[in-house]
Amino acid sequence: MSKPEITICLGSSCFARGNERNLQLIEEYLSSHHLVDEVDLRLGCSLCQGKCASGPNVTINGVTYGGVDPGMMLELLKNLFKEQQK
Repeated sequence: MSKPEITICLGSSCFARGNERNLQLIEEYLSSHHLVDEVDLRLGCSLCQGKCASGPNVTINGVTYGGVDPGMMLELLKNLFKEQQK
């Protein structure tokens, strides 16, 4: 399996609309599911991606998701890491 990659937009609009919480949620999810040392993950942040109207934006393995709230973020993480949790 290739290395999963998550990029969080930290432009001012996405940050203010919830990506600060989404970043915390990712870190908490990895820790609580014991994935920190089990998964080789590239977790990065970017400045504005130019899609402010659809934010907060999160890109996972090249696919950008808009309007990512904590519930959606959890679903995205569950889908991304379903193989490691079996």
